[in-house]
Amino acid sequence: MKAVLLAAGEGKRLRPVTARVPKPLLPAGDKAIIGHICDYLRRNGVDEIGIVVHYHENKFREMFAKDADVKLIHQDTPRGTGDALRCARNFCNEEFLCLNGDIVFDEGFLKEVLEEGKKNGNAVMGCVQVENPQEYGVVEQAHGKLIKIHEKAKGAGNWINAGIYYFTPAIFDALEKIHISPRGEYELTEAINMLGENRGVLCRNFSGFWLDVGRPWDLLKANAFMLSKIQRRIEGEVEEYAVVKGNVVIEPGTVVRSGTYIIGPAYIGSACEIGPNSFIRPSTCIGNKCHVGNASEIKNSILMEDARAPHFNYVGDSIICSGVNLGAGTKIANLRIDGKDVKSFVQGERVNTQLRKFGAIIGENTKIGINCSINPGTVISEDCMIGAGKVLEAQYYAPGTIIM
Repeated sequence: MKAVLLAAGEGKRLRPVTARVPKPLLPAGDKAIIGHICDYLRRNGVDEIGIVVHYHENKFREMFAKDADVKLIHQDTPRGTGDALRCARNFCNEEFLCLNGDIVFDEGFLKEVLEEGKKNGNAVMGCVQVENPQEYGVVEQAHGKLIKIHEKAKGAGNWINAGIYYFTPAIFDALEKIHISPRGEYELTEAINMLGENRGVLCRNFSGFWLDVGRPWDLLKANAFMLSKIQRRIEGEVEEYAVVKGNVVIEPGTVVRSGTYIIGPAYIGSACEIGPNSFIRPSTCIGNKCHVGNASEIKNSILMEDARAPHFNYVGDSIICSGVNLGAGTKIANLRIDGKDVKSFVQGERVNTQLRKFGAIIGENTKIGINCSINPGTVISEDCMIGAGKVLEAQYYAPGTIIM
């Protein structure tokens, strides 16, 4: 059986995290988001996976260079999900699974959609209930069948399109008939509505974990969920008097030095230096070649490849991108002094995270000087330089910002 993953988009709402990395390749637990989806597919009988790509396509080629069962399908100009799936027409000649490449969910959801499709031979769309349905495609359904998908509609219920489908080749005929939407895109949902009118589309409602990683703090939730499923595996070196408790993965080539205390679930990649005397708290993901040094504490955060918190740093509920260096004594606050929800920034606009605890987002290759204080909700873009002793208010700092 085949599957198609739609992974060509830019993930603009996640900037600066996606400034140089496609959203499906962002880490969640012990691997990239799309890596988990591929694992699910393989465990459920899929032997060929087509991934529709465009944005930073070379990153996908690097990741899947050794995966013989993966074929990358180039989309010339991203013009919506409908156009993306049309690019895969020559790849699929029978029933197939189709998924958005940037969602995190429980594997049982995929199994249910697949079983429903095989049993009935119809197209199947996975659906979930959310508290903010107006931000998605709201699904109107009756007796297990789709009536219509209403894009970003209010008052149409709280079941939404989850981006997990079982399709027959009939979807491609429908895709040839759709038109450009008011957003200037070819919408897959329009083709699904058309298919529902002609042949019927079944809805499979799911009550387990599902998350569309749309904003930076969603990535932290996705990371925590995937880490909750890992099993303890220690392949790096753990020195005497270091403590590793619970489900922790430490990859080969990493050294955990004396005095370090790690509480799982947590993931530490290869070629890292952890400690001495550092504290790694639950739901932390540390990528390859990272350095967390003396008296540094990391909690519920993601450090991407070659990120460094080497001396007397605190990083809580934050995303630290590749190549970032925190100077000695620099700390990221994750709690407002008044205890109210933290406000942060999406595409430069201030929004409520609806989280009591949220730290900062720091983009690739940004350098922070010693003894800086970073307030909750701060977004620092890529390639910034922040001098010693600065207090960064909860603001958006554009790419290349220099504060000395």
